[in-house]
Amino acid sequence: MTTATEATLTQTAHAFFEACEAGKGWDACSPYCTLNASFSAQAEPLLDLKTLAQYADWMKGMTGLMPDARYDLKAFATDAERNTVVAYAVFHATHTGEGGPVPPTGRSTSTDYVYVMQFEGGKIAHMTKIWNAGYAMRELGWA
Repeated sequence: MTTATEATLTQTAHAFFEACEAGKGWDACSPYCTLNASFSAQAEPLLDLKTLAQYADWMKGMTGLMPDARYDLKAFATDAERNTVVAYAVFHATHTGEGGPVPPTGRSTSTDYVYVMQFEGGKIAHMTKIWNAGYAMRELGWA
């Protein structure tokens, strides 16, 4: 049976996930996060991003480069004991927008990724993104 805490964590994480993946940026994502929410990833394009605000705005930029960006949510799980929610999805997009590391390539990617969202006080305090960036960059013609 789902507890109120689990339900709250799940609802907050899901609302954040949808806003972030839609490229709405930090303004839309911030209500679900602590003021100084941190971010980490062991993926080359994201190494310099240290805050969740930076990541949310990076995703906003990515949706500008790839206006057809969408995701296929595969799993969403809440671990209330550890105040953590995990989302696994596949990101699909084609590089047709201007800007970015190279001119539009017209190439597409379908890339797996995982968000691990850790909560404090009912809001996301830290998120780790697990993603094989090198594979996606090669598919898009960026590497």
